[in-house]
This record gives sequence, structure tokens and C-alpha cells, in this order.
Amino acid sequence: MALLGALALTGCGSQGELRSAGPTPTAVGPVRLWPDLPPATNPPIDFGESDTERVPGVDVPDNDVHSLDAVAVVQAEVRAHGDARSGADGLYEQTVRAIDACTTDRAGCPVLAPYYRDLTGNGRDELIVGIRMPDQQLGVRVYLAENGGLTRIMSTVDQVVSVELAGRDLITRVSSAGIPGYEYRTAWSWDEQQRTMLPARDEIVRVKPPGPGTSVVPAPAFVSPSATPAPATPPPAAPGAGRPEAAPPEVIR
Repeated sequence: MALLGALALTGCGSQGELRSAGPTPTAVGPVRLWPDLPPATNPPIDFGESDTERVPGVDVPDNDVHSLDAVAVVQAEVRAHGDARSGADGLYEQTVRAIDACTTDRAGCPVLAPYYRDLTGNGRDELIVGIRMPDQQLGVRVYLAENGGLTRIMSTVDQVVSVELAGRDLITRVSSAGIPGYEYRTAWSWDEQQRTMLPARDEIVRVKPPGPGTSVVPAPAFVSPSATPAPATPPPAAPGAGRPEAAPPEVIR
């Protein structure tokens, strides 16, 4: 047995000895600063990230959002909160008027073509809707079909560069006005406990500075992620929504 062990060691050594890769930096764990500070007693300001709302008057047969008209969904919300100018339901007055006119003026309708993706992990698609607003702002709303009805689980408005789908995350990219050459990226993710989409990750990312004379915030446009087919007769998108693809299929730009 000793001879076999010696031969084995000799064989391994003939293939080359282990060599050091150099010194390894000492691991430094997190250090808590000002450990004597008392814990906060008041909760932080509520930004409304976890607000959800049942869309009134919208039935969803078999909980299939593909059967819905995205324009009709937004119009139902406008009827319920047409005077809201801030918060999750906030819309510009001129946007409200344009949404009201979508039934007769589809060409000027600010509601973009809808997209579909299972963002909650329940095995069914959710409805993703974009609403064009003044000053290059885009409203993004996500709806969950459950119990034969529709619940809005996300609503945000910003000067969006693009909206992307990555797995079950919806990522918004927004140019930074105060830090040229950078943008904010927020990943909205489904939270089972709150039963809503939350801005789970937020970061500032350095991007290539825009060239002379180019707009810092280009007008947003959607590009199909091709995850699920659109309805057979989708509502026409607003002007400029049907731009040629300039990004991989997983990007809504």
C-alpha cells in the first residue's frame, strides 16, 4: 500500500507542481458606522410603490389578459380617476382628453400597443401598458388578472429612455439631468408579500455621453420582446411607436 501511495504521488508530481497565484487580499467584512445611533421610530416617507388597485368595470374571462383591449383598460381607470394629476393615477389633463378620444381617434391615441409577460411567476401573462405624455414622459402600468378581474400592480411615470424585460423584471432606464453621461436604472420586481411590483434595485450607471446636438432623453418607443404573441387585432400604437428594432429582442426601447 505504501508503494502504491508513493507511485501515486510521483505520478501527480510529474504533471506539474502546485504554484502560488500570489498574495490574496485580506477579507474585510462590513463595519457598522455610529453603532450607538438609536433606531428610527418613524417609517420612511411613503412613495406609493406598493399601491395596487382593482380596475373598475373590467372583467377578465379565464384570467387571460390577451382578451383585453389595453385602451379600454386605461379608459376605465380614467373614468374612475380622471381628475388625478399626481400619484399612481396621475395624468396630464391633455392626456386624459386624448385617452377619452381614443375610441374615435386611434391615430392620436397615447396608449401604446400592449405587451405581455409572466412577471409574477403564476404561469400566466400580465398586461404591460405604456402611455405617452407631454415632455417625453412615459407612463408604464402593469396589470394582473385574478379572480375574473384586473388589478393594477405597478404604475410609474418618468422621462424614459427605454423599458426592458429581463426574466421577470421590468427595467426602466432614465437619463440623469443632473449628472450628464449617466442614467438611472430601476428594476421593478414582483413581491409576493406585498402582491405588487416593487422597485427592488435602483442604480446610477455611466453611459456614453451624447454627441453634440443630440437629445439627452430620446422619445421612448416600444420594441416587441417576442415573449408572447400580441392579440389578433391589437389597437394601433401612437405615432412613432412602430420604429424599426435597434436592440436585441428582449428589449423594449
